[in-house]
Amino acid sequence: MAPSQTSYAPTLGKLLKSLNSQPLEASIESLVYLLKRRQVKGDDIANAIAHMLLQVVAKSKWQSVDQLLAKVSNTGLRLAQSAPSEQVIGNVVRRVMGLIRDEASEDRNADDMADSVSDLSQLPTTPTMPSRPGPTPLRAATLPMSRSMFNLLCVSETVSSPGTGASTPMSQGASANMHALRSEVIDGIEEIMDEISQADDQIAGFADIQIHPGDYVLAYLPSPTVERFLVKAAAKRRFTVFLASGDRQEPGEVPHAALCKKLNGLGVNTISLASNGLMAYMPRVNKVVIGAKAVYANGGVSTESGCSIAARAAREYSKPVIVLSGVYKFCPADPSDDVTEFERGDSSAFVDYADGEAVDALEVENIVAEYLPPQYVDVYVTNL
Repeated sequence: MAPSQTSYAPTLGKLLKSLNSQPLEASIESLVYLLKRRQVKGDDIANAIAHMLLQVVAKSKWQSVDQLLAKVSNTGLRLAQSAPSEQVIGNVVRRVMGLIRDEASEDRNADDMADSVSDLSQLPTTPTMPSRPGPTPLRAATLPMSRSMFNLLCVSETVSSPGTGASTPMSQGASANMHALRSEVIDGIEEIMDEISQADDQIAGFADIQIHPGDYVLAYLPSPTVERFLVKAAAKRRFTVFLASGDRQEPGEVPHAALCKKLNGLGVNTISLASNGLMAYMPRVNKVVIGAKAVYANGGVSTESGCSIAARAAREYSKPVIVLSGVYKFCPADPSDDVTEFERGDSSAFVDYADGEAVDALEVENIVAEYLPPQYVDVYVTNL
């Protein structure tokens, strides 16, 4: 479904700027629209999902941890269904749900501990020889139950003597804990957002360890993470980069012109290659650097289409393959048949739909992402 405001042409930048001003549901619909149209790609997806889940925590109404988890889960499911091939969406949603559970557990444990030490007579007399259990304390039968967060949120009526009127303080405590939990979760999501934004810089910090002076490095369709990695290495090393651009550039277009300009300015030579010429240059290559869209539990990688060609060629010549990925791209599940299927994109980049005869006579598939088995990867470099 397209956004309800017809005059609003959504882009990720406009959406992030308008999150605080527009209703939550409208923001979610806009992001779903962008994901379905693939107007949000690469590392921007994780950042957009984290921003949206922060809005869900901050703006939605919930009275218990279960309600908050349900809202985050439902929103994450809608976003994941709008871009099924983007595994990073589920990763960020799981991180946020784990954060909520951790914060709730910490609050519960802190409250339980405070209640357990409030009466010094309940402490053991010696640490090594516990005292003989005595009769049940009177406070367990006459005072309200432990004021832990889960009890405050889940118990509608407090256990108290008739006429004590203890329900009002319990309700106030629940409201205070709700506000505290909301603030803690928002702070935690902001830390996740900082981690995502800093991941490329942290990965690039290992560039001078992996790339040595005089190396010949092959980068196939370099992602922004790979580009930053190469630029960081170029600040301290002198080497040569083979840029394999695949077959997606327009005729006459210089592939990765901005990256070539940066590297050349730092004294690094760049050579552009066609994907069908990799085997001829592979004997000269020292290592292959690839960016990851997702890393699965078995070590397999979802990456740009064509990277498996470079990885297989590198294996034939015993050249190491280095995969760059932030930890937020690590998926907990093994790849299934659905995952290993190729992701297909728009075929108009290769066949002009205006040519009716060609369209009728040909069936063209544009593969934009594929699965790289773990046996073709030698090194994983993450932000940790």
